[in-house]
Amino acid sequence: QVQLVESGGGLVQAGGSLRLSCGASGRTFGISVMGWFRQAPGKEREFVAATTWSGGRTSYADSVKGRFTISRDSANNTVYLQMSSLKPEDTAVYYCASGQIFAVRPGTYAYWGQGTQVTVSS
Repeated sequence: QVQLVESGGGLVQAGGSLRLSCGASGRTFGISVMGWFRQAPGKEREFVAATTWSGGRTSYADSVKGRFTISRDSANNTVYLQMSSLKPEDTAVYYCASGQIFAVRPGTYAYWGQGTQVTVSS
C-alpha cells in the first residue's frame, strides 16, 4: 500500500554533512508520522528522528540531537534528514518509516524503506 524510497546516502568524512531523502508513494492518506531509524552491523535498529506531517512535533535521539534535523514536504510526501557534524559512530544503514503513531519504537511503524548506507570515515 505504501512504498518508501530513501536516497542520499554515501561516504563522507567525519565532520561532513549529508542529506537523506525519503519519498512516500501509494496509499499514503493514513500516514501521520514519518521517522528515521538506523542499523549498524550487529546492532539492533535504533530510532533517530521522527516528525508529524503537520509539523506539530519532532523528536530526536539524544545521540543526534543538535546535529541532525528532520523536515518534511507534506505536499510531495517527502521527509528529509539533514545530517551535520557526522561521526564514525553514525555509520549505519538508514531507514525511513511511516505510521500513525508518534513513537520511537520500530514496531509502531508499518512501512519501511529499503535503507540507504551512510558511512562516515575518520
